[in-house]
Amino acid sequence: MLNKLKKIFSKIGPGVITGASDDDPSGIMTYTIAGSSTKYATLWTPLFTFPLMVAIQEMCARIGLVTGKGLIGAMRGSYPRILITALAILMVIANSINVGADLAGMASSAALIINLPVFLLVIIFTVVTLLFMIYFPYHVIVSYLKWLTFALFAYILSGFLSSPDWKEIFLRTFIPQIQFDKNFITILVAILGTTISPYLFFWQASEEVEEKLETGEIKKKRKIQIVTKHELKRMREDVTVGMFLSNLVMFFIIGAAGSVLYSSGITNIQTTAEAAQALRPLAGEASYLFFSLGIIGTGLLAIPVLAGSAAYAVSEAFGWKEGLDKHFRQAKAFYGVIIISLLIGIVINFLGINPIKALFFAAVIYGIISPILIAVIIHIANNKKLMGGKTNGFLSNIFGGLTFILMSAAVLILFIL
Repeated sequence: MLNKLKKIFSKIGPGVITGASDDDPSGIMTYTIAGSSTKYATLWTPLFTFPLMVAIQEMCARIGLVTGKGLIGAMRGSYPRILITALAILMVIANSINVGADLAGMASSAALIINLPVFLLVIIFTVVTLLFMIYFPYHVIVSYLKWLTFALFAYILSGFLSSPDWKEIFLRTFIPQIQFDKNFITILVAILGTTISPYLFFWQASEEVEEKLETGEIKKKRKIQIVTKHELKRMREDVTVGMFLSNLVMFFIIGAAGSVLYSSGITNIQTTAEAAQALRPLAGEASYLFFSLGIIGTGLLAIPVLAGSAAYAVSEAFGWKEGLDKHFRQAKAFYGVIIISLLIGIVINFLGINPIKALFFAAVIYGIISPILIAVIIHIANNKKLMGGKTNGFLSNIFGGLTFILMSAAVLILFIL
């Protein structure tokens, strides 16, 4: 059993970690709101977002592997500096807001289990995350993130414990139910923005580079890295599993919220802690505990990804030394961005800013960034000068183009609503 677990653990790569980090506390809140306000009506969305996420994340991973650079690094020299700088700065702002919302969700959920003040838990989570990212070497950080991916199974268990109506779930999953009203459309836009998030693009590409740097496979003098068919195959499997896990967890959270909260008339959930408390008397102690622990675990996974992806973006934009494989003294500016991002997250909590409003502001920024980034990613992935013979295939361009159209439409709808 232990050997099997070690084998599974060894196969977890950047794709699985990236997919798991997508189900952060703010994402969990979005899916909970979707289920509690529309029951099973949005259960078809994971089937829809899964291939789109795979297509974009696979491109990002391939760009990292082939160029030996993160997304911003691959953009430098081919795109205007003002665009690169603007994208990097917007990423820091949006990710820091997301960090603040995730800290709020983690702390309020932990306070339900541990008898400590929420403000103290916010500080504890921040300090622990910061010290861990600064003082531990890359392979230890990755090992920690790998173990935290298992926190997502708490939501699958919570979904089964919520006594769902499997017949109705099956129908709503495979026969889409679309309601043309403001609330439903807003939820669909929120789901798209939560699942196809810019920070995932940056993290995926940069971590593929980190993995190859760790093994010494990247040759800095080569503009196009040597990438074998086996490496591409393994990367695609990793990305596919990661995005599948992300969407599976989304499915079970929506299902659990629809089964318990909507069916009990609780349709106005505002925080993840409220959702956990509502589950307790209705679905039992086990479901409540799994839901609460899942929020804490996914937050501990997502916050390093959010802060780290912002640091990669800014460092590459300004040509600073970057990477979790480097010590603090070797990449002070890189770690400085991580520190600033986490501090902004703390400040958001102590200013008493409403997490829902903060996340909406972050969603607007992500909405502006996403279509631009997706267009850039597709362009780079088709550029033979940068990618050599590892450019996009027909299906990658089809799904990538569809993702661009949908995210662009989502931005327009966001501003109209």
